[in-house]
Amino acid sequence: MKQAIIDLGTNTFHLLIAEGAGSTQQILFRESLPAKIGQAGINQGIIAEEAIGRALGVLTYFRQVLHRFGIKPEHVVAIGTSAIRVAHNQQEFIDRVRQETGLSIRVISGDEEAAYIYQGIRAAGALSEQTGLVIDIGGGSVEFILGNQSRIFWKQSFEIGGQRLLDRFMTGTPASTDPISPGNIRRLNNYFQEQLLPLANAIHQYQPNGVIGSSGSFDTLVDMWYMHDKGHLPDPNQPTFDLPIQEFYRSYELLITKTHAERRQLPGMIELRVDMIVVAVCLIDYILKTYGLTQIKTSTYSLKEGVLASL
Repeated sequence: MKQAIIDLGTNTFHLLIAEGAGSTQQILFRESLPAKIGQAGINQGIIAEEAIGRALGVLTYFRQVLHRFGIKPEHVVAIGTSAIRVAHNQQEFIDRVRQETGLSIRVISGDEEAAYIYQGIRAAGALSEQTGLVIDIGGGSVEFILGNQSRIFWKQSFEIGGQRLLDRFMTGTPASTDPISPGNIRRLNNYFQEQLLPLANAIHQYQPNGVIGSSGSFDTLVDMWYMHDKGHLPDPNQPTFDLPIQEFYRSYELLITKTHAERRQLPGMIELRVDMIVVAVCLIDYILKTYGLTQIKTSTYSLKEGVLASL
């Protein structure tokens, strides 16, 4: 039987189509497209009209793909995350999507989101017997999970995603905020320290041996590493990578010192991530330095694969 999952992220919408059951599932189709439903409204708790238009455009295209695979809209699991979760006009958005595409959105809590991300990371084979710190940096929220391949010890979702950080710390004219200033990086770090107190306590208790980065910006960091080191992109079917810490810092230095136009030209960069990756690497740098972590594993699997694994 074919299964379709749509992850309606704050920045990106993802469609995954698989066939089979349990561990024998075969991925038939996957695509990620920018919808940017958090733009111009996420910190005010609304999905702006233009953002609804972009969402409907992407979902209409996904409907055509689903039709091609013979999957009816009522058999699709469509998951709404941070931007939809906090939107005052959540119901209006859900109703319009249903009217125009036939898709029913299920909005999940931050806690459920973290649990699905853990399932996805585990399905990728990115976890071992040792405790790791899973980080999923979305546009609206960031999920932190402390666990190993057998279980979760602690998890929490924080509403400090990339789009929120961009709106808060990199607004104004591009010339005044791009590249990001050392002052803004300091302000970001102070903000992380203030927001992530529960994480500090959990890390002290569970002592992870490294970071496991879930898709998104971590995928782009792996692409940048491969392009620099090997001159080609990684195998799209490989689900996990060990990103050398020195490679992370090579990319970090490039990303915080270049303008939007210069970042676009970096080998391995994609348009979708040109701005959000700046605040994402600032967060990763903060976590690595604050907690003395020196290992980074990445997983191309995340929420949608976790939903698939749990079906």
